[in-house]
Amino acid sequence: MPSIKINQVELFYTDTGEGKATVVLSHGLLWDHRMFDKQVEVLKSKYRVIAFDHRGQGKSSLSNEEFDMDDLTEDARELIIHLVGSAVHFVGLSMGGFVGMRLAARYPELIKSLVLLETSANAEPVENIPKYKMLNGTVKWFGVLPMVAQEVMKILFAQSWLENPKNKTEVKKWFKILKSNKKSIARSVDAVMSRSGIEDEIRLISSPTMIIAGDEDVATKPEKAKFIQMSIPNATLHMIPGAGHSSTIEKPHEVNKLLLDWLDSFK
Repeated sequence: MPSIKINQVELFYTDTGEGKATVVLSHGLLWDHRMFDKQVEVLKSKYRVIAFDHRGQGKSSLSNEEFDMDDLTEDARELIIHLVGSAVHFVGLSMGGFVGMRLAARYPELIKSLVLLETSANAEPVENIPKYKMLNGTVKWFGVLPMVAQEVMKILFAQSWLENPKNKTEVKKWFKILKSNKKSIARSVDAVMSRSGIEDEIRLISSPTMIIAGDEDVATKPEKAKFIQMSIPNATLHMIPGAGHSSTIEKPHEVNKLLLDWLDSFK
């Protein structure tokens, strides 16, 4: 499978489809490119689709030095330049959205349009830090124990989705993937927890922007999405009922329709 060396790390990516326009998919914390599998399935018939793993996650390597959101943004910038060489439609979920907003504000020539899912322009809310630090401290020493994974699943997915018997197989699948993270994932968690807010910077974004939020998201509550919409000129906001912090997994059909309608509008 392909990878590219950027900023002293090997970034894993998938590259499918042959459309004239390119869509780049940027995943959330604790996951990897697979959280977009159901989007790739429908997008690849019309678009070139690149889904990559951020450094230290999935199949990408981990740098020796500490890193932050600015480093992840530079990784994504270099990946776009080397693999595409022109403006792309950038789709970022949660941490991927942190990267997407920074890219669009700082390198507008690389972003044809921006799609943000379950993300925030603010620093991590102070009320979340103690719990997240406790969970992350456990991961640093012992890895993602089942008890930790159970707690994190409640943060990353809607309660209604987790409790729906129809989702039993999917819940087990993503619980297993979550537990498979190495101890080193704690460094990525630290980078997310310590991020700076970019409330002023996102006002510089000129790319057409669509924001998607789950109405049951407890990690980045829907008002965070509303703030982004109000800050980026002409941005649109769509709320998905019954979705939490991982709408691409929880409500793939709804997300796919929004993405296809959005991308097709640029033809």
